[in-house]
Amino acid sequence: MILYTNYTQEYKILLIFFIICLCISTLLVVITDALSSRNPDKEKLSSYECGFEPFQDARVKFDVHFYLVAILFIIFDLEVVFLFPYVYFLGNLSPDSYPVIYFFLLILSLGLYYEWKNNALIWK
Repeated sequence: MILYTNYTQEYKILLIFFIICLCISTLLVVITDALSSRNPDKEKLSSYECGFEPFQDARVKFDVHFYLVAILFIIFDLEVVFLFPYVYFLGNLSPDSYPVIYFFLLILSLGLYYEWKNNALIWK
């Protein structure tokens, strides 16, 4: 015999939890806004973008190396994140899965070698 459970009671608890979270987060934002000091100056109000003055001529040349390094960092950071599941399940992996991870590491190493060879990692 299947017992009937009151699902609405479970949803009421979830709704109360969300209301409490909303109240606490709103209270923290209001308290932080009330207690924070406001000392605006020229440096705080200016927009900072990539180490150069934002209020210059639009045709000024600037080095895109910053963007290149940032993109390379994101790419390698994401590739390292893909390694976490393999490390977590390393004891439970079948022998068929080892060539896949070795191939992945080979591609990662070749990409790093290519970038190193083309001096993409050297800050100028």
